[in-house]
Amino acid sequence: MAQSPCPTRQYASENFIESCGAIAHDPTRQKICLIHLAQSNMWVLPKGRRNVGEAHREAALREVYEETGYRCHILPVDMVARTPVVGDAADAPDVPHTLHNSVEPFMVTVRTVREGQGVKIIWWYIAIMYESAGETKGPGEEGVETGLFSYPDAEELLFYETDREVLRKAKVLVGNLD
Repeated sequence: MAQSPCPTRQYASENFIESCGAIAHDPTRQKICLIHLAQSNMWVLPKGRRNVGEAHREAALREVYEETGYRCHILPVDMVARTPVVGDAADAPDVPHTLHNSVEPFMVTVRTVREGQGVKIIWWYIAIMYESAGETKGPGEEGVETGLFSYPDAEELLFYETDREVLRKAKVLVGNLD
């Protein structure tokens, strides 16, 4: 039986969970929304589990709203990705290329959960709050405080280095819009 020459790991459905989140910007694109988990005293990016049958993009927006109370939409950005574009030839080369005005995830995190329990896969999007977000802010999640911070302040506050890496990549992509 042949084996792939590439290191490969597979997980049955009981051994992975998908989450989706977004770097949620205020309408000026100058501030980022973080959430503070009071119980653990950590600042993190808003994200949560995707429901069965839910599109990743919709899960990210729903989770941002549930955790922060802010309604957002995905911000189209130019990014380099390996994803084929509709209309590409079936044998199009698998190489990085620029996607213009993309609303695809810009990063994925694969986190090992408790030993032997599999992995958590987190799809990350770039989002922007609606202009009226501050006036129509929902309640958010109980035990979760929100705050709007500049990129440098957000990076300093984030508890996890992996969240900082996601934030830094988003900053580059959003910075390219100017």
